[in-house]
Amino acid sequence: MVNGQHEVNLNLNVRGLPVSATLGINEKSNQLLADGKKIYKLGLGQSPFPVPESIVRELQNNAHQKDYLPVRGLQALRDAVAKYYRRTQDLAFLGENILIGPGSKELMFILQLVYYGDLVIPTPSWVSYAPQAHIVGRHVHWLRTSAANKWLLTPEELEKHCQGDPSKPRIVILNYPNNPTGCSYSEQQLQDLAVVARKYHIIMLSDEIYGELNFSGAHRSIACHYPEGTIIASGLSKWAGAGGWRLGTFAFPAELKWLLDAMAVVASETFTATSAPIQYAAVKAFQGGSCLEGYLLQSRRILKSLSDRIWKQLQSAGVSVAQPDGAFYMFPDFEPLRERLSDRGIHNGEELCDRLLQETGVAILPGNCFGRPQEELTARLAFVDFDGAKVLAAAEQVPADQALDDEFLNQYCGKVITAIQLVCDWLK
Repeated sequence: MVNGQHEVNLNLNVRGLPVSATLGINEKSNQLLADGKKIYKLGLGQSPFPVPESIVRELQNNAHQKDYLPVRGLQALRDAVAKYYRRTQDLAFLGENILIGPGSKELMFILQLVYYGDLVIPTPSWVSYAPQAHIVGRHVHWLRTSAANKWLLTPEELEKHCQGDPSKPRIVILNYPNNPTGCSYSEQQLQDLAVVARKYHIIMLSDEIYGELNFSGAHRSIACHYPEGTIIASGLSKWAGAGGWRLGTFAFPAELKWLLDAMAVVASETFTATSAPIQYAAVKAFQGGSCLEGYLLQSRRILKSLSDRIWKQLQSAGVSVAQPDGAFYMFPDFEPLRERLSDRGIHNGEELCDRLLQETGVAILPGNCFGRPQEELTARLAFVDFDGAKVLAAAEQVPADQALDDEFLNQYCGKVITAIQLVCDWLK
């Protein structure tokens, strides 16, 4: 009776929501592995690389830190994050503009909780943006993108959405390099989007958690062009390999300090403060230095080489796929093979991914998990199923002016290469 009553009283915004798709596919893959199945884990987007040793040592040195830290974050860390943005992108942040949380995911949730506007998301997008909005009770508006434009938001689409209700408060999420596509925006595209954002007083939440994994190392924030209305989200999970550490950062313009203040109030009543040892260690991460730069250089080099190889494999199999600019994702579209797949009883992305997992052991996620139409034959793959520590050490032995060739990738990223070949062979 008690359990039944709890079910009746469950918040209607939560009822019916599944577990996050990326976490779900990871748990399913792990269960299949435990059952003795051969599984290639291309579902969860977790960095394959280890946390840099200098940051690990800093965590060890601060394991004794036990006190509650300020709600907004350790001052030394907030200052280090602000200096990081000033150093890397010449953005005029101060420590008082920074909010630290237990993962950027939690900070995004609190932002939607305290802000009264709708959430506007280009599709495809990361799996948790929209469910968070549903939990809070916010309206979600999806903005169309196309494969022809590398699945990126255009200023025309943003203008079209805003002009129907020019004064409506809204948060627009921009994520790049993008999860799930790996694609990023050019300087001109960011400038053009900034013009529209300024015209309609949009709050732009720029999720730049993969910024340091731009293959060219030339990531630029839209805050460079629209500083007064952009909040930059980042953290340690993707570029520093520290997903399980759960440390996220929000950088606010002075004009949005009222939002930072409101979020800090909610933080004080929910997570209280982010783990103290993690915050002390994170100072080292945001201070940078030659060791961390070397780590990032090799990470980008490995991911770009692997991305290029996979992209060519899929293209040769007849799959349409935008070439990524960063991160460790790809968003293949199997539409050119629809007739062939239909003959095998496969009519949408979910059926495609289910059959792939059953018949090849390759775990990827269907496009509808990322806001795409149910009937599409799109999917996301995360090319991360390799030993990051081992491949980093091997890459350091290859001169920087030499490519990481197919022999290198076969030896050190063999599971990913095999998985993609299995998909290509299965398609044929």
